[in-house]
Amino acid sequence: MRISYFPGCTLKNHAVNFDDSTIAACTRLGLEVKELDRWNCCGTVHGLAADDLIHRMAPITNLIRAKEAGADAFMTGCAMCYSTLKRANLHLRQNPEALSVVNGFLSLEQTDYRGDLDVLHLLELLRDRIGFEQLAARVERPLSGLRVACYYGCLLVRPREAAIDDSEQPRVMEDLMAALGATPVAFPLKTECCGAYQVVADPGIIAERTRRIMGSAASHGADLVVMSCPLCAYNLDDRQADARRLDPDLAPLPVFYFTQLMALALGCGEEVLRLERHRTDPRAPLTARGLL
Repeated sequence: MRISYFPGCTLKNHAVNFDDSTIAACTRLGLEVKELDRWNCCGTVHGLAADDLIHRMAPITNLIRAKEAGADAFMTGCAMCYSTLKRANLHLRQNPEALSVVNGFLSLEQTDYRGDLDVLHLLELLRDRIGFEQLAARVERPLSGLRVACYYGCLLVRPREAAIDDSEQPRVMEDLMAALGATPVAFPLKTECCGAYQVVADPGIIAERTRRIMGSAASHGADLVVMSCPLCAYNLDDRQADARRLDPDLAPLPVFYFTQLMALALGCGEEVLRLERHRTDPRAPLTARGLL
């Protein structure tokens, strides 16, 4: 299977561990990942004003690049990119007049966009087009005994029309972790907002959110937390020291991208995990289970 791939900006710098592990894991699954040529920033957030079509330009330009590559679908792993691209696509599919205006704005492009491309998250691709049973059959290094809390945050499951799973009780990451041999743990705050960009305006909000979310994961017996959003990863990993100032009893808990555990279980080398990019030491739970 060949799929067009949109990495997004953060995966090429701060979250290169997400990018490297995505490509390595997909290759192990026999999935040919073709990074889009000339991709640009997704726009990072979906404009909510009804007449805010200028914020559709960035995501739709990427969809045009995918059409020029001959794709009928393209995939991203970043939850923020997924949400922005998916919602812009849905908006223009449902509003032909807006689609016409956007194509007018993009008149210098050689290709008009017709709203005929599917935007997929990697988790959807794994679940719906590859299948977790097939994935499980390719596992070389089962994550046996590893207790994993799956954190979805906001953008994979809200709003409902763009969600990849049930908005209240998503299971796709838990099912993936089980296919890899890990033990998903019940985690009541798995769809709680991490605080997002409040880390800039009011870091105290993030410290409290991180304390609650990571404390809940730890109290339910998790060895680590997996996620799909670089902003969530920053808030829940890099800001744990701030959270411990609020609660000195909060134990360090590693944060991983789900693709890192995929790559590990599928037999990829440690170099693609880029564990040096983590703020909270990620090695202890993996070493304890004989995975490193």
